[in-house]
Amino acid sequence: MRNLTQHEIDSLLINQCSAEDWTQILVPDDFSPNHIFSTRFSGKITLGRFDKTFEIAGGLRRHSGIRNATLHQCDIGNNVLIENVANHISNYTIGDDCYIQNVNVIAVEQRSYFGNNVYVNVLNETGGREVPIYNHLSSSLAYILSLYRHKKKLIEHLFAMIKQYAEEHAANKGTIGHHVKILNTGTIKHVNIGDCTKIVNTSRLENGSINSTMKAPVYVGDSVIATDFILSSGSYVADAAKLVRCFVGQACHVSHNFSAHDTLMFANCSFENGEACSVFAGPYTASMHKSSLLIAGMFSFLNAGSGSNQSNHMYKLGPIHQGIVERGSKTTSDSYILWPSRIGAFSLVMGRHYRHADTTNLPFSYLIEKSDETYLIPAVNLRSVGTIRDAKKWPNRDKRTDTDLLDRINYNLLSPYTIEKMINGRKILFNLKDVSGDNTEVYALKCLKIKNSSLRNGIQLYEKAIIKFFGNSMIHRLANQKYSSIDEIRNQLQPTHHSGKGTWVDLSGLIAPKKEIERLLHQIEASSVTLKEIEQRFHQLHIDYYDMEWTWAYDAIEAYYGISLSRITIEQVREIINKWLNAVVTLDEMLYKDAMKEFSITSMIGFGVDGAEIDKLHDFEMVRGSFDEDLFVKAVRDHIATKTALAQQVLNNISAID
Repeated sequence: MRNLTQHEIDSLLINQCSAEDWTQILVPDDFSPNHIFSTRFSGKITLGRFDKTFEIAGGLRRHSGIRNATLHQCDIGNNVLIENVANHISNYTIGDDCYIQNVNVIAVEQRSYFGNNVYVNVLNETGGREVPIYNHLSSSLAYILSLYRHKKKLIEHLFAMIKQYAEEHAANKGTIGHHVKILNTGTIKHVNIGDCTKIVNTSRLENGSINSTMKAPVYVGDSVIATDFILSSGSYVADAAKLVRCFVGQACHVSHNFSAHDTLMFANCSFENGEACSVFAGPYTASMHKSSLLIAGMFSFLNAGSGSNQSNHMYKLGPIHQGIVERGSKTTSDSYILWPSRIGAFSLVMGRHYRHADTTNLPFSYLIEKSDETYLIPAVNLRSVGTIRDAKKWPNRDKRTDTDLLDRINYNLLSPYTIEKMINGRKILFNLKDVSGDNTEVYALKCLKIKNSSLRNGIQLYEKAIIKFFGNSMIHRLANQKYSSIDEIRNQLQPTHHSGKGTWVDLSGLIAPKKEIERLLHQIEASSVTLKEIEQRFHQLHIDYYDMEWTWAYDAIEAYYGISLSRITIEQVREIINKWLNAVVTLDEMLYKDAMKEFSITSMIGFGVDGAEIDKLHDFEMVRGSFDEDLFVKAVRDHIATKTALAQQVLNNISAID
């Protein structure tokens, strides 16, 4: 870089430019002043080359350069267009090929953390579970930060590490990466902006980081207001969304006037129209309706119906209550839950519930309101076609394109986490029946009511799911190999991973053994790991899932069936495989029948409006297709055939053993 020549200074003066001190401006050897007009410079300035032309939609072309702007303490890359800055751009490093037009102010006015170490008051509005956010925050680490407050030393160390990260990334100067577009935007203050970001018609951005990348660009659109925030790669925020003290995870979508404060949103969340307050939104949390409010709750894989609402305020000591809705649950239209409550995984909440339900050990259930009472239908979601459809759609809807994924997501419906809860739930239902008798019409479980028929069906459904999981795990170990002796099978069934025994937990997407998480927490308390190493450990636990799953299943199968796998007989192996096949086919047939309901005469109401009865059927088939051709129905039939063939293959592989 070099100083301007007198000829270049004269050219800039002719172009109506001015500078406090021309000697403070540095340029490359091949610099040309021909594309700089009506610009005021102050402080130290570096300028790049201006030899590129931008082509805008509609065929309009704009040459790179600086026109009608005030720049203070800025470093400008090559082939940048800066045009029509009403106020100023100050204390920024701007990368190559950026397009900045019609903005009010882009400035850093003091040393800034750019959104890092902002405290977000999740779950409890009044504080106590605050999570300090930073650029690489994962859902699993945030889970620990918010829920493990009883481990004081752990939390102190994590807070200190995040504060140190913020200090290391603090600066008096902001950055705008390469290939960034900022158009028709109001105020941007104390914001770091990553490569390939698009900021269009945005109102105000203050104290934040936009971690956009070339492979996963970020879009910030019309009338957005965001303060004290971090936007992760691939996120989309537009249409008058308002964010205050928020972390937005990778590939999240926030738009259509959605407002949120003190909220964490992790990978692939979708929020439109409604409101979130002090929410921990784990991966795939979705709320799309104007009248929906998520407040003081922890969710993941949630689908919130229109008018969904929760209450964290009993009008005594303030909004201090919280709730947890475990993974994969749904709330129907106009549903309501009074916190504190805890809803088990993959449950459906219908109606209004005031009784502080805790169904964590009764997953896959319906909670239904009847005469102001909460009725529980345990395990019924295991036979719901909607549950299986959700499980299939989530991995297909992963929009993350970044090579560095922050959140580790396990999509399995059946895992040690849910199966252990089903085993516990089955025991709870048996105990209820034993205590109250077989002929009781309605059983009482704390604040819950369970009908006799629901209890009996729940026991059977849990049993089918448990058997299915155990069979899946065993067949996965035995498939693709022939065996000539029972000793070969016993050896093949031996666990290959040292971890996996005991209770498992769901760290907002990451399913892992509790003992492994506790081991990591002890290392954090001992200050023997860094933030990066913590995330690497989460990644390794995610990779090792299936090996650790079998370690857990090995002990669980022995306890459930009352056998020893190290001394298992060939008859017991065949029995487990046959029970597995029966469970798979039975559950799939239930799904098949549930899918048929969507093709009933009732579902055809509103079709073939002005025609005869046959026109209703034809109109329905033209819009929805026929039952036999439905993709999900085909998938269920194929699944039955595939699993039947797999069972036969494994039985053939062990057929030589007497």
